[in-house]
Amino acid sequence: MATKKTAITKDKIVSLYMDYVLEHSEKPKSVYHFTKINNFSETEFYAFFGTLESIEKEIFKMFVEKTIDLLSKNAEYETYDMRSKMLSFYFTFFEILSANRSYVTLLLKDQGNQLKKLMQLTGLRSSFKNYLTEIISDDFRTQQEKLQNFQEKAFQETSWIQLLLTLKFWLEDDSPAFEKTDIYIEKSVKATFELMNITPLDSLIDFGKFIFKEKIYNK
Repeated sequence: MATKKTAITKDKIVSLYMDYVLEHSEKPKSVYHFTKINNFSETEFYAFFGTLESIEKEIFKMFVEKTIDLLSKNAEYETYDMRSKMLSFYFTFFEILSANRSYVTLLLKDQGNQLKKLMQLTGLRSSFKNYLTEIISDDFRTQQEKLQNFQEKAFQETSWIQLLLTLKFWLEDDSPAFEKTDIYIEKSVKATFELMNITPLDSLIDFGKFIFKEKIYNK
């Protein structure tokens, strides 16, 4: 009796792609090569993705979606203020990244300060900014009504840069259980929210001292 072929889904293609990159330490040469070694057709591939690069974008988008899904299962999450929601997002997101660290590191480690230019992160950027729109509170929107649009855009862009900086820090973090990244997250999120409230000095100094110690003094 012939073995029934496993149905090809978007998640299955993503899983096969990540496995290939990890096993070969490089990306597949072509869609043809990738589908052939995994015993499914190009037609099946193109039903979900247009290029191999689009899989990479989807993977980072899925990391965000998984983060949000896990947060939504916490009954107390909806009662959190903006800062607490952001901290919860960061800690959960980086737990997911840590569970996939080999893949993420292989893909991003050599990019250094060029992270923001990576096409692979466009899905991450879009999903993260959508998340930020969801957590912006009415109090934040009405603090300075005339500057509402500016505030929201500034918050989104500042938070995106902060996420990239945190990602770069995490890629270089060699501490047990990435505990230094946890400290970085707490200090950077605190500094960001106090900056929005125009009372940043103590947090910014504290965050600056931590960065100096980790990135300069310890080199």
